[in-house]
Amino acid sequence: MAFIMNKIYSEQCKRTDRVLFGFSEIFIFIFLLFSHNHIFSQGKEQNNHEFQGLFNPAYEPVIDSIIQLLSLEEKIEMIHGTGKFISPGIERLGMLDLKYTDGPTGVREEMERDTWKPLGNTNDSVTFFPTGTALAATWNKDLALKMGIAIGSETNARGKHILLGPGVNIIRTPLCGRNFEYFTEDPCLNIAISNGYIKGVQMQDVAACIKHYALNNQENNRWIIDTKVDARTLNEIYLPVYKAAVYEANVFTFMGAYNKFSGDWLCENDYLLNKILKEQWGFKGIVISDWGATHSTIKAALSGLDVEMGTHKSYNEYFFSEPLLDSVKTGLVAINVIDDKVRRVLRVMYNCKINDPARIKREANTPEICSTAYQLASESIVLLKNDNNILPLDINSIKSIAIIGENATYKHASGGFGAGVKARYEITPLQGIKNLVANRIILNIALGYKSHFVSSGKKKDYSWMRYPRDTADYSLIEEAVEAAKNSEIAIIFAGSNHGVETEAADRKNIKLPFGQDKLIAAVSKANPRTIVVLVAGSAFDLSEINKHVPAILQSWFNGSEGGHGLADILFGKVNPSGKLPFTIPIKLEDIAAHALGAYSPTDSITEYKEGILVGYRWFDTKNISPLFCFGHGLSYTAFSLSNIQTNKNQFNLNDSISISFDIQNTGKISGYETVQLYVGTDNSKVVRPSKELRAFEKIFLTSGQKKKVSLRITTSDLAYYNTEISDWTIEPTKYLLQIGISSRDIKLTKDIYIE
Repeated sequence: MAFIMNKIYSEQCKRTDRVLFGFSEIFIFIFLLFSHNHIFSQGKEQNNHEFQGLFNPAYEPVIDSIIQLLSLEEKIEMIHGTGKFISPGIERLGMLDLKYTDGPTGVREEMERDTWKPLGNTNDSVTFFPTGTALAATWNKDLALKMGIAIGSETNARGKHILLGPGVNIIRTPLCGRNFEYFTEDPCLNIAISNGYIKGVQMQDVAACIKHYALNNQENNRWIIDTKVDARTLNEIYLPVYKAAVYEANVFTFMGAYNKFSGDWLCENDYLLNKILKEQWGFKGIVISDWGATHSTIKAALSGLDVEMGTHKSYNEYFFSEPLLDSVKTGLVAINVIDDKVRRVLRVMYNCKINDPARIKREANTPEICSTAYQLASESIVLLKNDNNILPLDINSIKSIAIIGENATYKHASGGFGAGVKARYEITPLQGIKNLVANRIILNIALGYKSHFVSSGKKKDYSWMRYPRDTADYSLIEEAVEAAKNSEIAIIFAGSNHGVETEAADRKNIKLPFGQDKLIAAVSKANPRTIVVLVAGSAFDLSEINKHVPAILQSWFNGSEGGHGLADILFGKVNPSGKLPFTIPIKLEDIAAHALGAYSPTDSITEYKEGILVGYRWFDTKNISPLFCFGHGLSYTAFSLSNIQTNKNQFNLNDSISISFDIQNTGKISGYETVQLYVGTDNSKVVRPSKELRAFEKIFLTSGQKKKVSLRITTSDLAYYNTEISDWTIEPTKYLLQIGISSRDIKLTKDIYIE
């Protein structure tokens, strides 16, 4: 910082014709010079204690003083991109540029400053972490924190300051091409995973950027679509994760989405940016536009956008560049509006310590980070079905296995449209199995299917102008059948890739692509001991293959260590513990948005007619059977739950509700179980879901071990958003507490009363 102070002194000398500074300039300079070391020292101490992750108030006086030293032109320069992933600092003051990087599953490779071309460096490979739905499938809050620490460390090591993640948009429809990057259909699970991720990232002196605020729940027409959502649905389903990011995780930056809400673009939406985010929630950080999501100068500036990032224009043509400078000079935008934006930028700079020479340099690709990637992969895998306990496989008794499917060897770190990861390594399922079984089992390998795409026929269809072909290759199927016949066990690695699930385009349907249904039917007929491993980030139609095979696993786009994690699950080295973060329907039309005709890939307006009944809320309230329900996931062992108790039976409006019960591992294998607390009431004046997730805990138990579990909620967790008063209401009535291991497998219940 001494360098910065010298630069300030030098520049002040250049900016005055007087021999001496004016009184105010002298005061500012002396204040900065003598307070800075104390402020950074105090900041370090606070960041290690009560201010870890918080905006440190000790920085505020120096930030205010720096703003007084800046010209209008310098302030404008700081609030728009001057590179694809750069917004500038102040060179004459020695203040570094802010450097952004794509996430949220790995740090993007180094790009040219002014183009989307990779630099081709040899030292920018990083860890590929499991994608969003995989992280959510762990249902492990501590592991979400560990992932945040790991990816934050690699972001810091690469010299970046803002990580563009996590992506937290609610999974409203399985067609959304970006679901793999998001977490879940449920606000409670969303908050728990997102908070851990954000806190972990920001512990590494890197700002997390929660996105995409808000209601960006489909990719088709995302640049123009106007979402119509009632106030109750907005507050109960779509905003809670963002509110928690401010109140609980203290996130430093938000990214505004591409779409509109109630007629206004999200990057110039006064209601969501100013009234809700900044005024009601008190957010003190930066609101950054998604790249190219800014549509105006004055309206965006006045409605709460702080930094404009973009793609194709020259930087001086950005709305927040020369047009904004002119708007301030002509009095259309007040200087205090600009000062507030600059203050927010400086606040992030200081709290990430980007100009502090003592900022700790983190590391990438360490053994600890690789271990975290493995733990994430192994804990995320969901055992959907396991008839006759065909799994786990016995490595000592099986002599041959057929390994079938392109996804046995396909690498998923990159591909499709959007940010990929230049992975230092990625263990495929086949490699993971080979590393585990060595030469003890014969592996008969067959391709079975191959990715093939057809043109969409639309020049401006921003979906790579292609869709997956659904026809089967019967010559490949014949080879796969032959391999299955000559093997004791057949494992088909089905699913998708980033050509199927991709940013900027929704899927046309949820059928398995490339004729995989026909492949699975043929192979399972040839060998009834066929296991399907679904490598995918979202829900697919599994109803047909469910008829044919005894075992199905959901294995996700599972990162650098995905193959090792999967092999250990298949052969029982690790007991599966993943739980579905979304509902898998029997058919697409069972999903609320599709049942009500409230999703269109072409319309410019969409109305969320299902309201609060998203995901399992719709299935359970309407008594529609899913194929695999929210929270579902089998184990190689068994658990029993008993003896539910609450701290009392009747509660006042401000009480804490403590629920305790016993859980025991009654099987022969150690493992995790995730206990889930759902709450519902039949006595409401308004429509309420039959049950809503309100708490959960992932618990490890050895064989025979018994533990007492305590879950705690407050009476405010039972409230609904009352549109008549624009506030939350807790109804004094009876509520049913439901403890289960999925939304459909409830083991314990208890009534409580709110007075």
